[in-house]
Amino acid sequence: MGTPLGDFIRAKRDSIQPESLGLPERGRRRSPGLRRSDLAVRADISVEYLTRIEQGRDRNPSVAVVNALADALGLAPSERAHLRYLAKITGGECKAHPGPVPPRREVREPVLATLRLLEPGMAYVTNRLGDILAHTRAFASVAEGTGLLEPAVPNLTRYVFTDPRARALFPDWERVADERAFDLWLGPAVENTEWFTARLAPEAGPEFTERLHRPLVPGRGVLALDHPAGHGLRYDREVLELTADAQQIVVFHPADEATAQAMRRFHTPRTEEPTGAAPATAALRAIS
Repeated sequence: MGTPLGDFIRAKRDSIQPESLGLPERGRRRSPGLRRSDLAVRADISVEYLTRIEQGRDRNPSVAVVNALADALGLAPSERAHLRYLAKITGGECKAHPGPVPPRREVREPVLATLRLLEPGMAYVTNRLGDILAHTRAFASVAEGTGLLEPAVPNLTRYVFTDPRARALFPDWERVADERAFDLWLGPAVENTEWFTARLAPEAGPEFTERLHRPLVPGRGVLALDHPAGHGLRYDREVLELTADAQQIVVFHPADEATAQAMRRFHTPRTEEPTGAAPATAALRAIS
Protein backbone atom coordinates (compact mmCIF):
# COMPACT_ATOMS: atom_id res chain seq x y z
CA MET A 1 0.00 0.00 0.00
CA GLY A 2 1.37 3.39 -0.99
CA THR A 3 1.66 6.56 1.05
CA PRO A 4 1.03 10.23 0.16
CA LEU A 5 4.81 10.76 0.10
CA GLY A 6 5.48 7.80 -2.18
CA ASP A 7 2.56 8.66 -4.47
CA PHE A 8 3.82 12.23 -4.87
CA ILE A 9 7.39 11.17 -5.70
CA ARG A 10 6.22 8.56 -8.20
CA ALA A 11 3.74 10.95 -9.87
CA LYS A 12 6.34 13.71 -10.09
CA ARG A 13 8.91 11.32 -11.49
CA ASP A 14 6.44 10.15 -14.14
CA SER A 15 5.74 13.75 -15.16
CA ILE A 16 9.40 14.68 -15.81
CA GLN A 17 10.96 14.30 -19.22
CA PRO A 18 14.59 13.10 -18.82
CA GLU A 19 15.90 15.62 -21.33
CA SER A 20 14.56 18.47 -19.18
CA LEU A 21 17.16 17.46 -16.57
CA GLY A 22 19.93 17.06 -19.10
CA LEU A 23 19.69 13.27 -19.22
CA PRO A 24 20.09 11.42 -22.55
CA GLU A 25 17.07 9.94 -24.30
CA ARG A 26 17.18 6.14 -23.96
CA GLY A 27 14.62 5.13 -26.54
CA ARG A 28 11.07 3.95 -26.04
CA ARG A 29 9.94 3.08 -22.53
CA ARG A 30 7.01 1.15 -21.14
CA SER A 31 6.18 4.00 -18.75
CA PRO A 32 6.59 7.76 -19.14
CA GLY A 33 8.88 10.09 -17.24
CA LEU A 34 12.10 9.75 -15.31
CA ARG A 35 13.49 6.30 -14.62
CA ARG A 36 13.66 5.26 -10.99
CA SER A 37 17.36 4.47 -11.43
CA ASP A 38 18.05 7.96 -12.77
CA LEU A 39 16.29 9.60 -9.85
CA ALA A 40 18.15 7.40 -7.37
CA VAL A 41 21.50 8.40 -8.89
CA ARG A 42 20.61 12.11 -8.84
CA ALA A 43 19.49 11.85 -5.18
CA ASP A 44 22.52 9.70 -4.23
CA ILE A 45 20.40 6.91 -2.77
CA SER A 46 19.97 3.30 -3.81
CA VAL A 47 17.25 2.20 -6.22
CA GLU A 48 16.09 -0.28 -3.59
CA TYR A 49 15.64 2.49 -1.01
CA LEU A 50 13.78 4.72 -3.49
CA THR A 51 11.52 1.79 -4.35
CA ARG A 52 10.72 1.25 -0.66
CA ILE A 53 9.81 4.95 -0.27
CA GLU A 54 7.60 4.99 -3.38
CA GLN A 55 5.82 1.79 -2.37
CA GLY A 56 5.26 2.93 1.20
CA ARG A 57 7.52 0.33 2.78
CA ASP A 58 9.77 3.05 4.23
CA ARG A 59 7.74 5.81 5.89
CA ASN A 60 10.49 7.74 7.66
CA PRO A 61 13.14 9.04 5.25
CA SER A 62 15.53 11.49 6.83
CA VAL A 63 15.41 15.23 6.22
CA ALA A 64 18.58 14.88 4.14
CA VAL A 65 16.96 12.27 1.91
CA VAL A 66 13.80 14.34 1.47
CA ASN A 67 15.89 17.38 0.52
CA ALA A 68 18.00 15.30 -1.86
CA LEU A 69 14.87 14.01 -3.59
CA ALA A 70 13.54 17.57 -3.88
CA ASP A 71 16.81 18.64 -5.53
CA ALA A 72 16.86 15.61 -7.81
CA LEU A 73 13.30 16.23 -8.98
CA GLY A 74 13.94 19.95 -9.49
CA LEU A 75 10.97 20.90 -7.34
CA ALA A 76 9.63 24.44 -7.17
CA PRO A 77 9.45 26.07 -3.71
CA SER A 78 5.75 25.24 -3.29
CA GLU A 79 6.42 21.63 -4.28
CA ARG A 80 9.33 21.40 -1.83
CA ALA A 81 7.09 22.60 0.98
CA HIS A 82 4.49 20.03 -0.03
CA LEU A 83 7.08 17.24 -0.12
CA ARG A 84 8.21 18.11 3.42
CA TYR A 85 4.59 18.16 4.57
CA LEU A 86 3.92 14.74 3.03
CA ALA A 87 7.03 13.34 4.68
CA LYS A 88 5.76 14.63 8.01
CA ILE A 89 2.27 13.17 7.75
CA THR A 90 3.49 9.91 6.22
CA GLY A 91 5.87 9.38 9.11
CA GLY A 92 3.04 10.03 11.56
CA GLU A 93 0.47 7.76 9.97
CA CYS A 94 1.33 4.87 12.22
CA LYS A 95 0.98 6.97 15.37
CA ALA A 96 -2.29 7.03 17.23
CA HIS A 97 -4.13 10.33 17.21
CA PRO A 98 -7.51 11.48 18.49
CA GLY A 99 -10.56 11.12 16.31
CA PRO A 100 -11.50 13.90 13.88
CA VAL A 101 -12.63 17.13 15.49
CA PRO A 102 -14.29 20.22 13.99
CA PRO A 103 -11.77 22.86 12.89
CA ARG A 104 -11.32 26.04 14.91
CA ARG A 105 -12.93 29.09 13.32
CA GLU A 106 -12.03 31.83 15.77
CA VAL A 107 -10.24 34.86 14.29
CA ARG A 108 -8.02 36.82 16.68
CA GLU A 109 -8.67 40.52 17.15
CA PRO A 110 -5.25 41.56 15.76
CA VAL A 111 -6.08 39.65 12.58
CA LEU A 112 -9.42 41.44 12.33
CA ALA A 113 -7.62 44.74 12.86
CA THR A 114 -5.31 43.87 9.98
CA LEU A 115 -8.34 43.20 7.80
CA ARG A 116 -9.73 46.62 8.69
CA LEU A 117 -6.57 48.21 7.35
CA LEU A 118 -7.21 46.57 3.97
CA GLU A 119 -10.52 48.40 3.49
CA PRO A 120 -11.70 49.41 0.94
CA GLY A 121 -9.79 46.57 -0.71
CA MET A 122 -11.06 43.07 -1.38
CA ALA A 123 -9.79 40.48 1.11
CA TYR A 124 -10.91 37.68 3.40
CA VAL A 125 -9.60 35.47 6.19
CA THR A 126 -9.74 31.74 5.60
CA ASN A 127 -8.25 28.45 6.70
CA ARG A 128 -6.95 25.59 4.57
CA LEU A 129 -10.38 23.94 4.65
CA GLY A 130 -11.86 26.94 2.83
CA ASP A 131 -13.96 28.45 5.64
CA ILE A 132 -14.48 32.17 5.04
CA LEU A 133 -14.05 33.48 8.56
CA ALA A 134 -14.10 37.24 7.96
CA HIS A 135 -14.04 39.55 4.96
CA THR A 136 -14.01 43.16 3.84
CA ARG A 137 -17.07 44.99 2.54
CA ALA A 138 -15.56 45.02 -0.94
CA PHE A 139 -15.33 41.22 -0.91
CA ALA A 140 -18.99 41.01 0.15
CA SER A 141 -20.02 43.36 -2.66
CA VAL A 142 -18.33 41.18 -5.29
CA ALA A 143 -19.66 37.97 -3.73
CA GLU A 144 -23.22 39.29 -3.76
CA GLY A 145 -25.38 37.27 -6.12
CA THR A 146 -22.92 34.38 -6.38
CA GLY A 147 -24.26 32.36 -3.44
CA LEU A 148 -20.83 32.08 -1.84
CA LEU A 149 -21.74 33.91 1.38
CA GLU A 150 -25.27 32.55 1.73
CA PRO A 151 -24.54 29.63 4.15
CA ALA A 152 -24.33 30.26 7.87
CA VAL A 153 -20.69 29.17 7.70
CA PRO A 154 -19.47 29.99 4.16
CA ASN A 155 -16.91 27.57 2.80
CA LEU A 156 -15.21 28.09 -0.56
CA THR A 157 -14.28 24.42 -1.01
CA ARG A 158 -17.85 23.25 -0.46
CA TYR A 159 -19.14 26.01 -2.72
CA VAL A 160 -16.82 25.07 -5.59
CA PHE A 161 -17.77 21.39 -5.53
CA THR A 162 -21.47 21.47 -4.62
CA ASP A 163 -23.03 24.75 -5.79
CA PRO A 164 -23.89 24.87 -9.53
CA ARG A 165 -23.36 28.62 -9.48
CA ALA A 166 -19.63 28.05 -8.90
CA ARG A 167 -19.19 26.61 -12.40
CA ALA A 168 -20.76 29.73 -13.86
CA LEU A 169 -18.69 32.03 -11.63
CA PHE A 170 -15.31 30.40 -12.32
CA PRO A 171 -14.62 29.98 -16.07
CA ASP A 172 -11.46 28.04 -15.07
CA TRP A 173 -13.47 25.80 -12.74
CA GLU A 174 -11.20 22.77 -13.19
CA ARG A 175 -8.14 24.71 -12.03
CA VAL A 176 -10.00 26.29 -9.11
CA ALA A 177 -11.26 22.83 -8.09
CA ASP A 178 -7.69 21.48 -8.22
CA GLU A 179 -6.55 24.32 -5.93
CA ARG A 180 -9.32 23.75 -3.40
CA ALA A 181 -8.76 19.99 -3.18
CA PHE A 182 -4.99 20.40 -2.93
CA ASP A 183 -5.28 22.88 -0.07
CA LEU A 184 -6.88 20.14 2.03
CA TRP A 185 -3.46 18.44 2.01
CA LEU A 186 -2.21 21.50 3.87
CA GLY A 187 -5.07 21.64 6.34
CA PRO A 188 -4.44 22.90 9.89
CA ALA A 189 -4.26 19.31 11.10
CA VAL A 190 -4.74 15.86 9.64
CA GLU A 191 -7.69 15.40 11.98
CA ASN A 192 -9.41 18.57 10.77
CA THR A 193 -8.94 17.63 7.13
CA GLU A 194 -10.48 14.22 7.82
CA TRP A 195 -13.38 15.88 9.59
CA PHE A 196 -14.11 18.08 6.59
CA THR A 197 -13.59 15.54 3.82
CA ALA A 198 -15.72 12.93 5.57
CA ARG A 199 -18.67 15.32 5.36
CA LEU A 200 -17.98 16.79 1.93
CA ALA A 201 -17.12 13.65 -0.04
CA PRO A 202 -20.62 12.10 -0.05
CA GLU A 203 -22.11 15.41 -1.19
CA ALA A 204 -19.47 16.44 -3.72
CA GLY A 205 -18.95 13.07 -5.41
CA PRO A 206 -16.09 11.77 -7.54
CA GLU A 207 -15.00 15.16 -8.94
CA PHE A 208 -13.91 15.94 -5.39
CA THR A 209 -12.68 12.55 -4.19
CA GLU A 210 -10.62 11.85 -7.31
CA ARG A 211 -8.77 15.13 -6.81
CA LEU A 212 -7.83 14.14 -3.27
CA HIS A 213 -5.64 11.42 -4.75
CA ARG A 214 -3.81 13.67 -7.21
CA PRO A 215 -0.48 14.29 -5.51
CA LEU A 216 0.90 16.99 -7.83
CA VAL A 217 0.89 20.66 -6.85
CA PRO A 218 -1.51 22.67 -9.06
CA GLY A 219 -0.41 25.82 -10.80
CA ARG A 220 -1.92 29.03 -9.45
CA GLY A 221 -2.35 32.02 -11.71
CA VAL A 222 -4.78 34.84 -12.29
CA LEU A 223 -8.25 34.11 -10.90
CA ALA A 224 -10.99 34.83 -13.45
CA LEU A 225 -14.61 35.45 -12.46
CA ASP A 226 -17.67 35.69 -14.71
CA HIS A 227 -19.75 37.77 -12.34
CA PRO A 228 -23.58 37.46 -12.41
CA ALA A 229 -23.76 41.24 -12.92
CA GLY A 230 -22.12 40.79 -16.31
CA HIS A 231 -18.56 41.74 -15.43
CA GLY A 232 -15.56 39.67 -16.45
CA LEU A 233 -13.14 40.07 -13.53
CA ARG A 234 -9.50 39.01 -13.27
CA TYR A 235 -7.52 39.09 -10.03
CA ASP A 236 -4.01 38.49 -8.81
CA ARG A 237 -3.99 37.06 -5.29
CA GLU A 238 -1.53 37.60 -2.46
CA VAL A 239 -1.73 35.12 0.43
CA LEU A 240 -0.52 36.25 3.84
CA GLU A 241 0.17 33.22 6.02
CA LEU A 242 -0.91 33.35 9.68
CA THR A 243 1.14 30.36 10.70
CA ALA A 244 0.27 30.42 14.40
CA ASP A 245 -3.45 30.40 13.60
CA ALA A 246 -3.36 27.97 10.65
CA GLN A 247 -5.20 30.71 8.75
CA GLN A 248 -4.54 33.02 5.82
CA ILE A 249 -5.48 36.49 4.65
CA VAL A 250 -6.16 36.41 0.92
CA VAL A 251 -5.90 39.81 -0.77
CA PHE A 252 -7.22 40.44 -4.29
CA HIS A 253 -5.62 42.90 -6.72
CA PRO A 254 -7.22 43.73 -10.09
CA ALA A 255 -5.12 42.08 -12.80
CA ASP A 256 -6.22 44.54 -15.50
CA GLU A 257 -7.77 47.95 -15.90
CA ALA A 258 -11.19 46.57 -16.82
CA THR A 259 -11.36 44.81 -13.46
CA ALA A 260 -10.18 47.93 -11.64
CA GLN A 261 -12.95 49.95 -13.28
CA ALA A 262 -15.55 47.29 -12.46
CA MET A 263 -14.39 47.29 -8.84
CA ARG A 264 -14.97 51.03 -8.62
CA ARG A 265 -18.54 50.46 -9.77
CA PHE A 266 -18.99 47.65 -7.25
CA HIS A 267 -17.63 49.62 -4.34
CA THR A 268 -19.81 52.21 -2.64
CA PRO A 269 -17.92 54.17 0.05
CA ARG A 270 -19.20 53.27 3.51
CA THR A 271 -18.27 54.02 7.07
CA GLU A 272 -18.86 50.44 8.23
CA GLU A 273 -15.95 48.22 9.11
CA PRO A 274 -15.21 44.80 7.58
CA THR A 275 -17.65 42.07 8.39
CA GLY A 276 -17.11 38.59 9.66
CA ALA A 277 -18.85 35.61 8.11
CA ALA A 278 -22.44 35.02 9.18
CA PRO A 279 -22.50 34.59 12.99
CA ALA A 280 -23.22 30.89 13.28
CA THR A 281 -21.06 31.00 16.41
CA ALA A 282 -19.71 33.75 18.59
CA ALA A 283 -16.39 33.42 16.79
CA LEU A 284 -18.01 34.24 13.45
CA ARG A 285 -19.16 37.68 14.52
CA ALA A 286 -19.33 40.84 12.48
CA ILE A 287 -16.21 42.93 12.88
CA SER A 288 -17.24 46.00 14.83
